[in-house]
Amino acid sequence: MQLQLERVGQQVGASTHLYPLDLTLQPRAVTVLLGATQAGKTSLMRLMAGLDTPSQGRITVDGRDVTGVPVRERNVAMVYQQFINYPSMTVAENIASPLKLQGRLDRAAIAQRVQALAARLHIEPFLQRLPAELSGGQQQRVAMARALAKGAPLLLLDEPLVNLDYKLREELREELVSLFAGGDATVVYATTEPTEALLLGGHTAVMDAGELLQYGPTAEVFHRPCSIRVARAFSDPPMNLLPGQGTAAGVQLAGGLVLPWPASLPPAAAAAGSVTVGIRASALRVQPRAGDVALPGQVELAEISGSDTFVHAATAVGELVAQLTGVHDLPLGSRVTLHLDPSQAYLFDTRGDLVAAPARPDARKD
Repeated sequence: MQLQLERVGQQVGASTHLYPLDLTLQPRAVTVLLGATQAGKTSLMRLMAGLDTPSQGRITVDGRDVTGVPVRERNVAMVYQQFINYPSMTVAENIASPLKLQGRLDRAAIAQRVQALAARLHIEPFLQRLPAELSGGQQQRVAMARALAKGAPLLLLDEPLVNLDYKLREELREELVSLFAGGDATVVYATTEPTEALLLGGHTAVMDAGELLQYGPTAEVFHRPCSIRVARAFSDPPMNLLPGQGTAAGVQLAGGLVLPWPASLPPAAAAAGSVTVGIRASALRVQPRAGDVALPGQVELAEISGSDTFVHAATAVGELVAQLTGVHDLPLGSRVTLHLDPSQAYLFDTRGDLVAAPARPDARKD
């Protein structure tokens, strides 16, 4: 199924929820809507589902205009942030409900389909329980199983993991990749988490304040964000952004440090003028390599998350956040020298548009 939005916008009273945008989803693939809260992700999904009608533009499915066609007349399945299940039905009955409504399968075939979906989502032991007897993660698995049971060509998931605790989010996040792989449905998955977009792969549409900023293969959008706004949305922790001034030798940062112009930069673009240097936290290291630039500073905060240490340091070029692999003992107020391969820096012009990006972020971290 191919869903296409042409100059679709949404105005509610004096408030603009979505500015006019064009978007063609990749059929039978995953598209991630990535953006902060109130970026417009839910508004866009509601238009895709037929829950709302756009103020302008049109929506087509396989070339057929469905603008204004209500959700009950579309073959769409949706999973919400909340754990929405039928409270008086058992887990098995919840999963079977769309199959019974369709009326295409007999009782034995429905039971077989329910059992298969329960196995895929690891909820087999709970089939005869009521939703209230389950944990939040188990309830969301039931909602996903019911959505998958419908077999709709369009599956919409609106931040389905946001209300789960960290451990449950990690478990389900890993499972979603295999759950969507090789399916026949076109999947749209909304999230505020860049990690989820990278994990799910496919394509990513980056949204901010009701605007679609960039859409393309997830790896391409991550490695080549078209603007500072996209880079901010697609970086966790946020990309370090430093003001600089172009010189003949390179970009001069605060404190007099000069970063050489990237080799990928067209010669005509390497000229004097204001630029912004972007440095991903994962590009900073504590162990130097040949050609690195040293950034001495003082530790303002060091926190361990999973297998990484996040270090906030005050340096001559400005405040920096580094994501270091492993556990590092860096007391507050201690001296630390961060190291950067200049080829891993991004450059943005005065409008905030991308001028140069690394050929590939450094896969090694110390």
